[in-house]
Amino acid sequence: MRGLFVFITVISLIPFLCNSFSPENPTARRLLVLLDDFSLKSTHSIFFNSLKSRGFELEFKLADDPKLALQRYGQYLYDGLVLFSPSTESFGGGLNLEGVLDFVDSGHDLILAGGASSSDLFRNVATELGVDFDEDSSAMVIDHTNYAVSDTEGDHTLIASDNFIQSDVILGKTKIEAPILFRGVAHSLNPANSLVLNVLSASPAAYSLNPNSKSSQPPSLTGSAISLVSVVQARNNARIIISGSLDIFSNRLFSSAVQKAGSSQKYEKSGNEQFVTELSKWVFHERGHLKAVNMKHHKVEQTDEPAIYRINDDLDFSVEIYEWSGKSWVPYVADDVQVQFFLMSPYVLKTLATDQKGLYYTSFKVPDIYGVFQFKVEYQRLGYTTLSLSKQIPVRPFNHNEYERFITTAFPYYGASFTTMVGFFIFSFIFLYNSKILEKSLNHGLSGQRSPYVTSAQGNPDVSEPRFFEDDSTVALGVL
Repeated sequence: MRGLFVFITVISLIPFLCNSFSPENPTARRLLVLLDDFSLKSTHSIFFNSLKSRGFELEFKLADDPKLALQRYGQYLYDGLVLFSPSTESFGGGLNLEGVLDFVDSGHDLILAGGASSSDLFRNVATELGVDFDEDSSAMVIDHTNYAVSDTEGDHTLIASDNFIQSDVILGKTKIEAPILFRGVAHSLNPANSLVLNVLSASPAAYSLNPNSKSSQPPSLTGSAISLVSVVQARNNARIIISGSLDIFSNRLFSSAVQKAGSSQKYEKSGNEQFVTELSKWVFHERGHLKAVNMKHHKVEQTDEPAIYRINDDLDFSVEIYEWSGKSWVPYVADDVQVQFFLMSPYVLKTLATDQKGLYYTSFKVPDIYGVFQFKVEYQRLGYTTLSLSKQIPVRPFNHNEYERFITTAFPYYGASFTTMVGFFIFSFIFLYNSKILEKSLNHGLSGQRSPYVTSAQGNPDVSEPRFFEDDSTVALGVL
């Protein structure tokens, strides 16, 4: 019976494992959508249908479902999580705040949408992800200069914003012409979190306050510091959307006409659908997902990868980088990919050339330092997944029989040595030659002659009598 149970368990997990997120097919395919109310399935059907049309499998559940679970037998059942349940005070089943964070830490994607009267659970999840919502749970974003014109004057909480990020990889290459309609709560980015990015921001005239009551206190969030929609790409390349409005995904705002206050131009349809669709493509890795393969290195004019390099060797390095297009891998083309030859710090930093077909390459000389080096490619670019590759290789010095006989930099020392030897030879020759001449001259002058000074036998020994050599060739004065 136990074997049968294990067999049934494995069979039940096969569909999940076959369709799961993988490096070869990085798009998240199985999505769990948690709702406050099942009516959201119809009021936000355009957004959900766009996901289904792109091949996603959506499973809808109430956020407080007692059978709620993200994983089974240590395996996650879903690739992405959509939280359209801002008012839920606690999740059902075994899911909690830590479970959501663990889901993201495991490399999975998340969409978090809030609204008026968001619960503490929603705010705590957002805080852990790097954004802080207004402490006043009833506060909404108000803008008296950039609101959407309507038949009724209203409270100017329906904002028409076109302050979105200019990034082709996040929002697509097609320009969003119409403003984005937003009604919801404000949040600010945590300055200590460098991974969070403002995608849609409010105008300098906006502020966050309760529109239904008068307040003597100034608003805590004002101007362009208010973020309406933000994204996060974690260090493990998990992607997150944080929106202060659940209505931004609704059918009503998708199909609403929009005219921005102070502008005479009226658009038949808001930019919400294009904005949300393109943003969902990014968060679920349909765009901006990179992979690097075939990192190679070898000596110049060779093809095999050596086990060790020698200092001053010339080498070739190459790596292939591809981008996921949503359906297949296509060559990634950029001019800012670099390689480091690293030993405690980069001794070589080279920008790689590309053949426009995904291959990046360069050549350089191994530095005159031996040790255990690393080839490192660390690539970070806005909107793209982070690449971090390394390969270790030792570098040795020259063997004793590999050094040059004469080192160019030592030529001054060689010259000094030879100059010293030549000078010593010349000095020795002159010294020895002059010694023989002097000895011969002395012997010739002293033979058969008295000393120029001879002490008298009867005289004082301290007194000497001067005498000169008779040979005119030598004039010398001596004292005996």
